[in-house]
Amino acid sequence: MNQLHQEMLSNADPSQVEGLSRFFKTGPGQYGEGDKFLGIKVPVTRKVVKHCWSKTGFEELEECISSEYHEIRLAALLTLVQLFSHSKKEVGKQKEYVDFYLSHTDRINNWDLVDLSCYPLLGEWLLDKDRSILYHLARNGKTIWEQRIGIVSTMTFIRHGQLEDTFAIADILLHHQHDLIHKAVGWLLREAGKKDKKALTDYLDPRYKTMPRTMLRYAIEKFPQEERESYLRG
Repeated sequence: MNQLHQEMLSNADPSQVEGLSRFFKTGPGQYGEGDKFLGIKVPVTRKVVKHCWSKTGFEELEECISSEYHEIRLAALLTLVQLFSHSKKEVGKQKEYVDFYLSHTDRINNWDLVDLSCYPLLGEWLLDKDRSILYHLARNGKTIWEQRIGIVSTMTFIRHGQLEDTFAIADILLHHQHDLIHKAVGWLLREAGKKDKKALTDYLDPRYKTMPRTMLRYAIEKFPQEERESYLRG
Protein backbone atom coordinates (compact mmCIF):
# COMPACT_ATOMS: atom_id res chain seq x y z
CA MET A 1 0.00 0.00 0.00
CA ASN A 2 1.41 3.39 -1.01
CA GLN A 3 1.85 6.50 1.14
CA LEU A 4 -1.12 8.41 -0.28
CA HIS A 5 -3.40 5.44 0.31
CA GLN A 6 -2.05 4.86 3.83
CA GLU A 7 -2.37 8.47 4.90
CA MET A 8 -5.93 8.66 3.63
CA LEU A 9 -6.88 5.52 5.57
CA SER A 10 -5.25 6.94 8.71
CA ASN A 11 -7.57 9.97 8.50
CA ALA A 12 -10.78 7.96 8.38
CA ASP A 13 -13.51 9.28 10.67
CA PRO A 14 -16.36 6.78 11.09
CA SER A 15 -18.55 9.45 12.71
CA GLN A 16 -18.73 11.26 9.35
CA VAL A 17 -19.56 8.28 7.16
CA GLU A 18 -23.33 8.34 7.51
CA GLY A 19 -23.61 12.05 6.76
CA LEU A 20 -21.34 11.90 3.71
CA SER A 21 -23.12 8.82 2.38
CA ARG A 22 -26.43 10.63 2.65
CA PHE A 23 -25.06 13.86 1.13
CA PHE A 24 -23.65 12.06 -1.91
CA LYS A 25 -26.84 10.03 -2.45
CA THR A 26 -25.54 6.48 -2.05
CA GLY A 27 -28.92 4.86 -1.37
CA PRO A 28 -30.68 2.40 -3.69
CA GLY A 29 -31.61 4.05 -6.99
CA GLN A 30 -29.72 7.27 -6.20
CA TYR A 31 -26.92 8.64 -8.38
CA GLY A 32 -24.17 7.54 -5.96
CA GLU A 33 -25.68 4.15 -5.22
CA GLY A 34 -23.29 1.76 -3.50
CA ASP A 35 -20.37 4.14 -3.05
CA LYS A 36 -18.39 3.78 0.18
CA PHE A 37 -16.96 6.50 2.39
CA LEU A 38 -14.23 6.76 5.02
CA GLY A 39 -15.64 9.94 6.53
CA ILE A 40 -12.87 12.29 5.32
CA LYS A 41 -13.77 15.90 4.52
CA VAL A 42 -12.25 17.63 1.48
CA PRO A 43 -9.90 19.97 3.43
CA VAL A 44 -8.33 16.92 5.10
CA THR A 45 -7.96 15.18 1.74
CA ARG A 46 -6.28 18.27 0.30
CA LYS A 47 -3.85 18.33 3.25
CA VAL A 48 -2.89 14.70 2.63
CA VAL A 49 -2.45 15.36 -1.09
CA LYS A 50 -0.24 18.38 -0.38
CA HIS A 51 2.03 16.13 1.65
CA CYS A 52 2.08 13.19 -0.76
CA TRP A 53 1.65 14.36 -4.35
CA SER A 54 5.35 14.72 -5.20
CA LYS A 55 6.03 11.15 -4.08
CA THR A 56 3.20 9.63 -6.11
CA GLY A 57 3.57 7.93 -9.48
CA PHE A 58 1.24 6.18 -11.91
CA GLU A 59 1.32 2.89 -9.99
CA GLU A 60 0.19 4.62 -6.81
CA LEU A 61 -2.42 6.62 -8.71
CA GLU A 62 -3.80 3.42 -10.23
CA GLU A 63 -4.14 1.86 -6.80
CA CYS A 64 -5.93 4.89 -5.38
CA ILE A 65 -8.23 5.63 -8.33
CA SER A 66 -9.33 1.98 -8.21
CA SER A 67 -10.29 2.21 -4.53
CA GLU A 68 -13.79 1.37 -3.38
CA TYR A 69 -13.62 4.46 -1.16
CA HIS A 70 -14.81 7.77 -2.57
CA GLU A 71 -12.27 9.90 -0.72
CA ILE A 72 -9.29 7.84 -1.90
CA ARG A 73 -10.44 8.23 -5.49
CA LEU A 74 -10.71 11.98 -4.87
CA ALA A 75 -7.20 11.99 -3.41
CA ALA A 76 -5.93 10.31 -6.59
CA LEU A 77 -7.62 12.94 -8.76
CA LEU A 78 -6.35 15.89 -6.71
CA THR A 79 -2.87 14.37 -6.81
CA LEU A 80 -3.15 14.04 -10.58
CA VAL A 81 -4.07 17.73 -10.80
CA GLN A 82 -1.00 18.64 -8.74
CA LEU A 83 1.31 16.49 -10.85
CA PHE A 84 -0.13 18.02 -14.02
CA SER A 85 0.15 21.61 -12.82
CA HIS A 86 3.76 21.10 -11.72
CA SER A 87 4.73 19.68 -15.13
CA LYS A 88 4.06 22.75 -17.27
CA LYS A 89 7.47 22.56 -18.95
CA GLU A 90 7.04 18.85 -19.73
CA VAL A 91 4.30 18.59 -22.36
CA GLY A 92 4.83 14.86 -22.78
CA LYS A 93 4.37 14.23 -19.07
CA GLN A 94 1.27 16.42 -18.97
CA LYS A 95 -0.24 14.41 -21.80
CA GLU A 96 0.39 11.23 -19.82
CA TYR A 97 -1.57 12.68 -16.90
CA VAL A 98 -4.43 13.72 -19.19
CA ASP A 99 -4.48 10.29 -20.85
CA PHE A 100 -4.58 8.65 -17.41
CA TYR A 101 -7.51 10.88 -16.46
CA LEU A 102 -9.48 10.11 -19.61
CA SER A 103 -8.85 6.38 -19.29
CA HIS A 104 -10.30 6.33 -15.77
CA THR A 105 -13.54 8.28 -16.19
CA ASP A 106 -15.44 5.22 -14.95
CA ARG A 107 -13.87 5.93 -11.53
CA ILE A 108 -14.82 9.65 -11.64
CA ASN A 109 -18.34 8.83 -10.60
CA ASN A 110 -19.82 11.67 -8.58
CA TRP A 111 -20.19 15.40 -9.02
CA ASP A 112 -17.42 16.42 -6.62
CA LEU A 113 -14.93 14.08 -8.27
CA VAL A 114 -15.76 15.71 -11.61
CA ASP A 115 -15.88 19.32 -10.46
CA LEU A 116 -12.65 19.30 -8.44
CA SER A 117 -10.56 17.69 -11.16
CA CYS A 118 -11.75 18.26 -14.72
CA TYR A 119 -11.19 21.94 -15.43
CA PRO A 120 -7.79 22.39 -13.69
CA LEU A 121 -6.54 19.38 -15.63
CA LEU A 122 -8.47 18.64 -18.82
CA GLY A 123 -9.69 22.20 -19.30
CA GLU A 124 -6.21 23.60 -18.73
CA TRP A 125 -4.69 21.10 -21.17
CA LEU A 126 -7.15 22.03 -23.89
CA LEU A 127 -6.68 25.79 -23.66
CA ASP A 128 -4.47 25.84 -26.75
CA LYS A 129 -5.69 22.60 -28.36
CA ASP A 130 -8.58 21.05 -30.24
CA ARG A 131 -11.52 20.67 -27.85
CA SER A 132 -13.56 18.06 -29.67
CA ILE A 133 -13.11 15.57 -26.80
CA LEU A 134 -15.39 17.75 -24.66
CA TYR A 135 -18.10 17.73 -27.32
CA HIS A 136 -17.74 13.96 -27.60
CA LEU A 137 -18.07 13.51 -23.83
CA ALA A 138 -21.12 15.80 -23.67
CA ARG A 139 -22.83 14.15 -26.63
CA ASN A 140 -21.75 10.51 -26.28
CA GLY A 141 -20.61 10.11 -22.67
CA LYS A 142 -21.48 6.72 -21.25
CA THR A 143 -22.49 8.28 -17.92
CA ILE A 144 -23.80 11.60 -16.65
CA TRP A 145 -20.36 12.07 -15.10
CA GLU A 146 -18.60 11.97 -18.46
CA GLN A 147 -21.20 14.39 -19.80
CA ARG A 148 -20.65 16.65 -16.79
CA ILE A 149 -16.88 16.60 -17.48
CA GLY A 150 -17.72 17.88 -20.96
CA ILE A 151 -19.39 21.05 -19.70
CA VAL A 152 -17.53 21.72 -16.43
CA SER A 153 -14.12 21.53 -18.13
CA THR A 154 -15.05 24.74 -19.97
CA MET A 155 -14.65 26.66 -16.70
CA THR A 156 -10.99 27.16 -17.60
CA PHE A 157 -11.95 28.67 -20.96
CA ILE A 158 -14.41 31.03 -19.28
CA ARG A 159 -11.69 32.25 -16.94
CA HIS A 160 -9.66 33.13 -20.02
CA GLY A 161 -12.59 34.99 -21.60
CA GLN A 162 -13.35 32.20 -24.09
CA LEU A 163 -17.11 31.55 -23.86
CA GLU A 164 -18.04 29.93 -27.17
CA ASP A 165 -17.47 26.32 -26.10
CA THR A 166 -19.54 26.74 -22.94
CA PHE A 167 -22.54 27.92 -24.95
CA ALA A 168 -22.06 25.27 -27.63
CA ILE A 169 -21.79 22.40 -25.15
CA ALA A 170 -24.70 23.82 -23.15
CA ASP A 171 -26.77 23.44 -26.32
CA ILE A 172 -25.84 19.75 -26.54
CA LEU A 173 -27.02 19.21 -22.96
CA LEU A 174 -29.90 21.70 -23.00
CA HIS A 175 -32.67 19.10 -22.79
CA HIS A 176 -30.83 16.47 -20.78
CA GLN A 177 -33.01 14.51 -18.38
CA HIS A 178 -30.85 14.60 -15.25
CA ASP A 179 -30.99 17.35 -12.65
CA LEU A 180 -27.23 17.16 -12.03
CA ILE A 181 -26.61 18.11 -15.65
CA HIS A 182 -29.16 20.93 -15.41
CA LYS A 183 -27.27 22.31 -12.40
CA ALA A 184 -23.88 21.99 -14.06
CA VAL A 185 -24.97 23.68 -17.28
CA GLY A 186 -26.73 26.46 -15.38
CA TRP A 187 -23.65 27.00 -13.23
CA LEU A 188 -21.33 27.31 -16.23
CA LEU A 189 -23.77 29.62 -18.03
CA ARG A 190 -23.84 31.82 -14.93
CA GLU A 191 -20.02 31.92 -14.87
CA ALA A 192 -19.98 32.85 -18.57
CA GLY A 193 -22.45 35.63 -17.79
CA LYS A 194 -20.08 37.09 -15.23
CA LYS A 195 -17.62 37.61 -18.07
CA ASP A 196 -20.15 38.84 -20.62
CA LYS A 197 -23.75 39.33 -19.54
CA LYS A 198 -24.94 40.23 -23.03
CA ALA A 199 -23.53 36.97 -24.39
CA LEU A 200 -25.52 35.11 -21.73
CA THR A 201 -28.77 36.97 -22.37
CA ASP A 202 -28.31 36.47 -26.13
CA TYR A 203 -28.02 32.75 -25.41
CA LEU A 204 -30.97 32.64 -23.00
CA ASP A 205 -33.52 34.76 -24.87
CA PRO A 206 -34.42 32.19 -27.55
CA ARG A 207 -34.13 29.26 -25.13
CA TYR A 208 -35.27 30.19 -21.64
CA LYS A 209 -38.92 29.26 -22.17
CA THR A 210 -38.08 25.62 -22.92
CA MET A 211 -34.89 24.98 -20.92
CA PRO A 212 -35.14 23.12 -17.58
CA ARG A 213 -36.15 25.47 -14.78
CA THR A 214 -33.26 24.42 -12.53
CA MET A 215 -30.82 25.22 -15.33
CA LEU A 216 -32.43 28.61 -15.89
CA ARG A 217 -32.46 29.46 -12.17
CA TYR A 218 -28.75 28.70 -11.88
CA ALA A 219 -27.94 30.67 -15.03
CA ILE A 220 -29.74 33.87 -13.92
CA GLU A 221 -28.86 33.66 -10.24
CA LYS A 222 -26.75 36.85 -10.34
CA PHE A 223 -29.26 38.91 -12.33
CA PRO A 224 -31.15 41.75 -10.59
CA GLN A 225 -34.36 40.47 -8.99
CA GLU A 226 -36.73 42.15 -11.45
CA GLU A 227 -34.85 40.74 -14.45
CA ARG A 228 -34.67 37.32 -12.84
CA GLU A 229 -38.41 37.29 -12.20
CA SER A 230 -39.09 38.33 -15.79
CA TYR A 231 -37.19 35.29 -17.09
CA LEU A 232 -38.91 32.97 -14.63
CA ARG A 233 -42.37 34.26 -15.55
CA GLY A 234 -41.50 33.56 -19.23
